[in-house]
Amino acid sequence: MKASTLFVKALESEGVRYIFGIPGEENLDFLEALRGSSIQLILTRHEQAAGFMAATYGRLTGRAGVCLSTLGPGATNLVTAAAYAQLGAMPMLMITGQKPIKASKQGQFQIVDVVDMMRPLTKFTRQIRSAHTIPAYVREAFRHAEGERPGAVHLELPEDIAREKSDVEVIAKSQFDLPQAGSHSIRAAIEMIEQAHHPLLLIGAGANRQHTCRALSAFIEKTAMPFFSTQMGKGVVDERHPLFLGNAALSANDYLHRAIEAADLVINVGHDVVEKPPFFMQKNGFKVLHINYLTATIDSVYYPQMGLIGDISSSLQQLTEVISPPAHWDFKRFMVVKRHLDRQLLEGCEDERFPVYPQRLVAEVRKAMPDDGIITLDNGVYKIWFARNYRAYRSNTVLLDNALATMGAGLPSAMAAKMVHPDRRVLAICGDGGFMMNSQELETAVRLKLDLLVLVLRDNAYGMIKWKQANMGFNDFGLDYGNPDFPLYAKSYGAHGHRLTSATELSALLEACFTQGGVHLIEVPVDYSENDRILNHDIGEQSQHI
Repeated sequence: MKASTLFVKALESEGVRYIFGIPGEENLDFLEALRGSSIQLILTRHEQAAGFMAATYGRLTGRAGVCLSTLGPGATNLVTAAAYAQLGAMPMLMITGQKPIKASKQGQFQIVDVVDMMRPLTKFTRQIRSAHTIPAYVREAFRHAEGERPGAVHLELPEDIAREKSDVEVIAKSQFDLPQAGSHSIRAAIEMIEQAHHPLLLIGAGANRQHTCRALSAFIEKTAMPFFSTQMGKGVVDERHPLFLGNAALSANDYLHRAIEAADLVINVGHDVVEKPPFFMQKNGFKVLHINYLTATIDSVYYPQMGLIGDISSSLQQLTEVISPPAHWDFKRFMVVKRHLDRQLLEGCEDERFPVYPQRLVAEVRKAMPDDGIITLDNGVYKIWFARNYRAYRSNTVLLDNALATMGAGLPSAMAAKMVHPDRRVLAICGDGGFMMNSQELETAVRLKLDLLVLVLRDNAYGMIKWKQANMGFNDFGLDYGNPDFPLYAKSYGAHGHRLTSATELSALLEACFTQGGVHLIEVPVDYSENDRILNHDIGEQSQHI
């Protein structure tokens, strides 16, 4: 069969359902093979959005999402998405085209070394130089993408190789178990935990696996140990749990950090230094037990004293079976901090000022979303408000990026989430800056007939940078811009457009949009004027008095 057909059959063998992307002429043989396959092509309006969708598909399913581009500019447009998946540990395969490599009459037109370009951004990247290597390369790419730690992989299929014939067969997907921590390591970890007086549990993004969620819940119930999470660890354990202290949305000086300072041991499950630090280690401070699939990457703020390496759920199950919570454990300080933080998080939730106050926005969204509803957050200062104030009840119901922290991913991520979970409510929350980076995908969402709601938070500026600018004592300069009429903009794509005119309208408008179905956009003017005062000053000053 043709190499392109063999490639598609190898993808089918891996369970691929969708390929997101924009084909070019170098992909036409592959596209023709795809036409007769079980795989659905999701044509997007930008390759970056295709990559974000593929990465989010991988994040939600654990199976590598696949995206497609042509050579040159199509491939370079995937670079940000590659970094997004790689830093965020999302399994994703990128397939790019290339000019003929055996005999080309076009010189260097559109040619860049895509394989070398992808090398620092992926776990695995190869140019296919023979049809016979396709089954092995595809199987190896998926093995790398989906294995711990998951990430991005890349295969380049040149135009002439796609037309070659081959009689090799697809390599079936293999099954394997992750290594488990040894019994001596479990005993050492138990001793470390039981000797502590104020142990505290941290949940990071690496713990966000279905079987790990159950193991963590069992460990918490057995030990009655308070816990908190990183931003990408939100919802791994239901945040309504009475032992949940909060989310490390700010790097320091939050209420939560008073609890961290009182700990003598932090049991760090699934976190690595790719995500913004939830705490800073210091000499003679608390100790850290690192529980993860891989050993810790050491830097100046993270150098754990012990590691429990192997399948996280297995490690937790073994700890839960053996541990005996000692009488000297004392969590009173942690619970005092929790009471103060819970009270502080209620401030502003019913504020009726307009433009909308961030705390009111978060509260209204939480009311509108069912337990399994999914929100996707683009990158902006609102991400901090949602990470800190929004309680996640299930894993993978708050999709945010605290690794690459790129703008432009909120809308494509929501589209992929709706495709994976068509029966759930999905809400994209984007700043006006991030939304405009991939707003053209509204057309894709309408064409796919998705039921999707998009909030565009309008402050006519790059609000996150303005917040940082104020914190550094600089004058307000260089960060303001104009915007289109967002409701009309949405309608031009065939979506429904709305503009909020008062804070009290938001609840009913959210419900009406979800009930009606289709693609809806709500323009929400927001008031960020107190970001600097609240986030940079008030929280730190108030928490010091706990």
